[in-house]
Amino acid sequence: MKVVLNIAAAAALLIAGQAMAANAPAPKEAAACLACHQVDKKVVGPAYKDVAKKYAGNKDAVNHLTAKVVSGGKGVWGEIPMPPKGGTALSEAQIKSVVTWIMGLK
Repeated sequence: MKVVLNIAAAAALLIAGQAMAANAPAPKEAAACLACHQVDKKVVGPAYKDVAKKYAGNKDAVNHLTAKVVSGGKGVWGEIPMPPKGGTALSEAQIKSVVTWIMGLK
């Protein structure tokens, strides 16, 4: 019997494994970001842990980063732009959930 995983299922398994390694439960929506980000290493965009370090102590970090993910941007982490995620399969509340999780990484 052949088992076939679709990309979303494989991504969900990968993010779950990364979350376990980071000792933090990842929201399932985080799987949508795996093409460009990983927990511990830079891919196209910065590692989630690097984002958490950069914005540690910023009381408005979750709201600021949620707005950046919704709108997209470039220049903070290099010249490769991050396309806007607002209006895609993720709602603003789901994006905020992912950003909150990222900010909780150590």
